[in-house]
Amino acid sequence: MAKNKRKHATLHSFFEKKRRTDVPEQIILVDAPPLVDEEEQVDEQEQIEETPISTTPPQVMRGRGNDDSAILVVEREPGSGTSPSARAKASGAVKLMMSFDFIFILHVMKELMGITDMLCKKLQQKSQDIVNAMDDVKTTKMLIQELRDNGWNKLKADVLSFCTKHGVQTPHFSELYVDFINSRAEDETTVEHHYRCDIFMVAVDQQAQELNCRFNKQATELLILCTSLDPKDSFRSFNIDNICSLASKFYPADFKEQEMNNLRCQLRHYENVVPTSPKFQNLTTISELCQRLASSGKSDEYYLIDRLIRLVLTLPVSTATTERAFSAMKLVKTRLRNKMEDGFLRDCLLIYIEKEIAVGISTDAIIDEFDEPPRRVPFS
Repeated sequence: MAKNKRKHATLHSFFEKKRRTDVPEQIILVDAPPLVDEEEQVDEQEQIEETPISTTPPQVMRGRGNDDSAILVVEREPGSGTSPSARAKASGAVKLMMSFDFIFILHVMKELMGITDMLCKKLQQKSQDIVNAMDDVKTTKMLIQELRDNGWNKLKADVLSFCTKHGVQTPHFSELYVDFINSRAEDETTVEHHYRCDIFMVAVDQQAQELNCRFNKQATELLILCTSLDPKDSFRSFNIDNICSLASKFYPADFKEQEMNNLRCQLRHYENVVPTSPKFQNLTTISELCQRLASSGKSDEYYLIDRLIRLVLTLPVSTATTERAFSAMKLVKTRLRNKMEDGFLRDCLLIYIEKEIAVGISTDAIIDEFDEPPRRVPFS
């Protein structure tokens, strides 16, 4: 054992001298730890921890050209990093990010995310306007199809222009594409065919397929029929037949046969009274219509229409609110609170989820509420 230690010490001393003279930094001595005292090793470790790795933090910069293309560039100072392995990984990541494949895929993602960004943001909101949501879905599908049909030439020009500006080597699109992993002798796929059909169209088709699955034909029909209740532009979309079809096709369990007949009669009176009433002007959403019916007392007169409107308002256009509720439940009902009753859990979740409402409740208002009589002991 002592012989091996002396051998390791000799090797380490030899390579340490060579490294200081003519050995590059990339050569690393493996399995030859230096033999130093524990106190010296602790001092050296503390010195390393106190020494800053780099005065310039890693930066993510966005370069823009005349074609409005973008790339992510990671910059670090030479020699920075906690270990040679980390520096090697960072160097490999930079080389990969400056490759043509990475830049091409990044441009494809930029185009797709630019089209779906507005729809994704609206689906993350708590309250959804069904009419506006359907307009955004329709527009997003149309733009994705337009990108698939007519977007290849522009995308190709943007990528080539970007690579030329930043000195990235580009392949010749007319040459045969060689796949070193799944190569076949009879395969005569060109480079342009690979990037257009195997990457570009596949990504666009997957995005379109997800939208079609989420908003399929039945869901789209349901949401389109719901637009007949929209009060926007003085009830321009109001249609009695569509509203009756909505109730009969999608809510047969909520309306009896006699109520279906009464619903059509109520809709006739509703069409002549509500759209022309000054109380129902300048409404933009179905939720505002429901609130105005309740405040004006018309919800009792048109109780079937009010029931249908409330059912429409419960449609889950997005699952963002439900996902937030389950996430909040994990934070509120922890392992130490596993015996929390349903009533107390419901109250805690209500305060946590509806933070906008809870912010307007002051501590003094809560104290005054608890201090109101009758109360046995004064609250102080």
